[in-house]
Amino acid sequence: MARPPFKGRVLLERYGLRATRQRLGLAKLLFGKGDRHLTADALASEAQAARMPASLATVYNVLNLFAQVGLIRSLAIEGGKTVFDTNTTDHSHFFFEDTGVVSDIGPDVGGFAEGIVPPEGYEVSRVDLVVRLRPKGVAHAEEARCRPVAPHAEAAE
Repeated sequence: MARPPFKGRVLLERYGLRATRQRLGLAKLLFGKGDRHLTADALASEAQAARMPASLATVYNVLNLFAQVGLIRSLAIEGGKTVFDTNTTDHSHFFFEDTGVVSDIGPDVGGFAEGIVPPEGYEVSRVDLVVRLRPKGVAHAEEARCRPVAPHAEAAE
């Protein structure tokens, strides 16, 4: 069955955004493959492969604008790395440390926020849970740095 044509202009206008050529092109790339997680670098590479002129700064600006209005979600995963998620429903994520891949956990962890009591005058708007995973038996770099070092034999003499 054929996929319906992408209605980028309607989508952007629904979120109060002006449908510029670059926003439309990036939105088509972003939403044309279903729900997914990607970085600005990855989307910029896709734009370049599609012969769509957009600087990395423009891609960052468009993704951050889309996140600001709620069209996508922004996930701070590691340090300065931000992953953008086209699925804006309440769900949590696995982050695979060895590959850098982010995947959905699903709605099963929705009850996680039930026990959270916010400060007076506030309410929980959303819980962004990222579960970090690593292959079994692989020591975390932080753990390796924190282990005590055995003294050298010369120092004992």
